Amino acid sequence: MQRFKPKKSLGQHFLTDRNIARKIVSALHAESCNSIVEIGPGTGVLTALLAEKKDIVTYFVEIDREAVDLLRESFPAIGDRIIHGDFLGLDMDRIFRAPIAIIGNLPYNISSPVFFKILDNRNRVKEAVCMVQKEVAHRIASPPGSKDYGILSVLLQAFYTVDYLFTVSPGVFNPPPKVNSGVIRMVRRENGNLPCDEEKFFRVVKTSFNQRRKMLRNSLQNQFNLCDAEDPLLKKRPEQLSVSDFVALTNRVERIIGKQ
Repeated sequence: MQRFKPKKSLGQHFLTDRNIARKIVSALHAESCNSIVEIGPGTGVLTALLAEKKDIVTYFVEIDREAVDLLRESFPAIGDRIIHGDFLGLDMDRIFRAPIAIIGNLPYNISSPVFFKILDNRNRVKEAVCMVQKEVAHRIASPPGSKDYGILSVLLQAFYTVDYLFTVSPGVFNPPPKVNSGVIRMVRRENGNLPCDEEKFFRVVKTSFNQRRKMLRNSLQNQFNLCDAEDPLLKKRPEQLSVSDFVALTNRVERIIGKQ
């Protein structure tokens, strides 16, 4: 099915193993979802399986014009659902009927922006199964106290249950990447919104990890004027705090400085 060379500028590493493709697609449950969105179908190894689904509408978003032409030739029945464009720039409210599920073998160079877009659309995206660089997958799924635990870990785990599913070796890609990949599944938590100001929660988490080696009192004092606060959480480093700790800290910030 491949008739063109992967483009380094787009970070393309096309999956070639159909057994791995079946494992990835079967991991997406898409329960109570109105549509599935595949990001970066490339040569269509996941697309071939997703196109067989008759009980849910599936869209395919591809930035590479050559890949779009190949997909439309290979899968004429889904031609009107193949979107030529950049997923990061899509107006998801306008195009897809919520709730949606997302699936994809994500280019390494855009994986973090994709997850932040999912966060921006968290009330629409109910589930996601993504293959990314193994290091990124581990970071997202890492628990508090881990050296890999960071901004994406906290923000995604605040709204989604995250599971690291399995590792994929470089040999099943064309061209093979220099590192292993990992597949994760994220399912939206049913408890809805956080019990705090969510915009301020994002600010507190990002500010905390910008200086992750410092105690939170030191990293947050300039942004939120917390130098005199005596909360025990402020005597810890950010990687030591759970999601619920960050919620509590956000509420503490709210009480001290009020809304900014």
